Amino acid sequence: MKITQIRENGDTEALSVTDIDLLIEKMKKETKLRPVTGLRQALHFVLPDEPCSFASKLPRVIPAAAFGRVNGVKRMKTYNGIVKLTIGPLAGKTEVEIVKQKAAELPQTMLAFMGASGKSVKIWSCFTRPDGTLPQTTEEAEVFQAHAYRLAIKCYQPQLPFNILLKEPKLEQFSRLSYDPDLIYRPAPVPFYLSQPIGMPGEMTYHEKSSTEASPLNRALPGYDTEDTVALLYEATLRKTFEEMETDWHRNDHDLQILIVPLAENCYYSGIPEEEATRRTIIRYNKRKNPMLVREMIRNVYKECKGVPKSNCLTKEQRLSLQMDEFMNRRYEFRYNTQIGEVEYRERFSFRFYFHPIDKRAQNSIMLDAQSEGIGVWDRDIDRYLHSNRVPIYNPLEEFLFHLPHWDGKDRIHALANRVPCNNPHWELLFHRWFLNMVSHWRGVNKMYANSTSPILVGAQGTHKSTFCREMIPPALRAYYTDSIDFSQKRDAELYLNRFALINIDEFDQITLTQQGFLKHILQKPVVNLRKPHGRSVLELQRYASFIGTSNQKDLLTDPSGSRRFICIEVTGNIDTTQPIDYEQLYAQAMHEISHGERYWFNSEDEQIMTENNREFEQTPAMLQLFYQYFRAPQAGEEGEFFTPVEILNYLKKKSGISLSDNKVYHFGRMLQKCGITSKHTYKGTVYQVVKIL
Repeated sequence: MKITQIRENGDTEALSVTDIDLLIEKMKKETKLRPVTGLRQALHFVLPDEPCSFASKLPRVIPAAAFGRVNGVKRMKTYNGIVKLTIGPLAGKTEVEIVKQKAAELPQTMLAFMGASGKSVKIWSCFTRPDGTLPQTTEEAEVFQAHAYRLAIKCYQPQLPFNILLKEPKLEQFSRLSYDPDLIYRPAPVPFYLSQPIGMPGEMTYHEKSSTEASPLNRALPGYDTEDTVALLYEATLRKTFEEMETDWHRNDHDLQILIVPLAENCYYSGIPEEEATRRTIIRYNKRKNPMLVREMIRNVYKECKGVPKSNCLTKEQRLSLQMDEFMNRRYEFRYNTQIGEVEYRERFSFRFYFHPIDKRAQNSIMLDAQSEGIGVWDRDIDRYLHSNRVPIYNPLEEFLFHLPHWDGKDRIHALANRVPCNNPHWELLFHRWFLNMVSHWRGVNKMYANSTSPILVGAQGTHKSTFCREMIPPALRAYYTDSIDFSQKRDAELYLNRFALINIDEFDQITLTQQGFLKHILQKPVVNLRKPHGRSVLELQRYASFIGTSNQKDLLTDPSGSRRFICIEVTGNIDTTQPIDYEQLYAQAMHEISHGERYWFNSEDEQIMTENNREFEQTPAMLQLFYQYFRAPQAGEEGEFFTPVEILNYLKKKSGISLSDNKVYHFGRMLQKCGITSKHTYKGTVYQVVKIL
């Protein structure tokens, strides 16, 4: 079985594949530089939430699959069926050994070892299908791994005295190379059997099993059981109390208050739980005083040490606000997604690895959970909290763009354009310009102009046009892509400009002539001014959306005023959608070029190129075809005759017998102008110079 290792060297990564037996030998014997030991020593001087530079010196180990690079992108080669669980944080080696031994009791455990930090245990277990096979494709492996991870937690958590840290069950889930000479390795474990799932599992809430001992102090001294630890601390505290007492006191004295008050105070500051201090004091001095009196004295001292607030220092509303704020942050994570204009949430200590928009059902569940903890909140209190500044703002496009790595200098935008086979020599340049324009609008660089130009991929069915459009967007932003927009619903169409990052006008030729005006309006609209549903005021929303289109028909441009807003490309073969896309470097290139002054807008020369190229995609209207049957433009030296559009249409109706609508006279005149028919303005209106064909 092959395991993947990734070494970090600055911004670059070196990927290698090694045999699992060789990996086990590496973990049993540390090198002379002792990198794992150095990490464990350095962690003593690092706060829990701070990164440690020593960690990057250790390679990342990915057990689930063997990976390789295809065109610079990491891709799965072989799926191993290994699920990794992490147990921690643990107090020390004693608890690490307890977890390892508990894990070894299950025959499905393949490997159990101490994590690189020394405060966790990693457990590897094997999964397979009932027939002994494993998924072969990445899509099947991802679904299989997600279900296997949940099954592993359900089987292991009841056997372990400490919590399993829940992590998103990706194939790329890794742990740092560790050092554990006493690791437990079973080369041929009994696998878990799992039928191939059809889809991803639902993110059902999973409540973790609590540790048997919640007090970290009672777990702090390795080598002692819990009872011995507390007894040792209590005796040490009692000795310290005797040493600090200024008055003489004898066991036969009747006044225990002289001893109990300082003893309880020392127990509190030593971290001994109140009930443990009370129980041991009562047992030791049970013949001297009433146990209830001893309990009340110790309880009052603990309250004094914690601080006893006055009953009127906080109002009822203040106490409720503090309780609700603590509850919300302890149980849930919230964020206000500005892209969709909704509050999203996920529950802590659950299988909710992704944020979901909060709905009425979730909101009511939050209220009931709070009330079950004794917090007197109502649905209006929860609603006010969720729609306030207590919830942080989150923009997914900015989050993606501004956390990209440095560009490595390789041109990936032109490579992406080259996947579309065509005969247009300007396609790469125009696509590059459009792609930069799309990213610049995600960033909000220029709010005065919109990305009004749209590529249109024209080709036969089955050439992967729509797939190419969808895969242009990284998976993390795929929720902000759509290929369904209805231009007859103008309000919804304008909302899409703020809601989506890329809109695919699928079957572009289905847009009617009456929708052409609104389409031009949408394409060039730089901001969105509208009133949201149930809103009271008109808001100015940022436009994020750029457009791209697909069509199976070549004669799709019907706008008589011109076609400079489209980059029409005839696809001559199947678009390559099999090769992986390095999305981070692709968009890092766009960000780098925009920040270094690369032009992302189309100038007059670009528009001229697009206009000339689009002539072969323009649709010749029936009226224009009929016009050329009975008229032509005068040649050099010919005078011709001047007619108004109405006169020409009446002549065509008389000659052809075809009924032509009078309300198309205006559009007919624009068609004649576009065809270069000479015109002039007279008292009858605009007249056109033509020659009748007899």
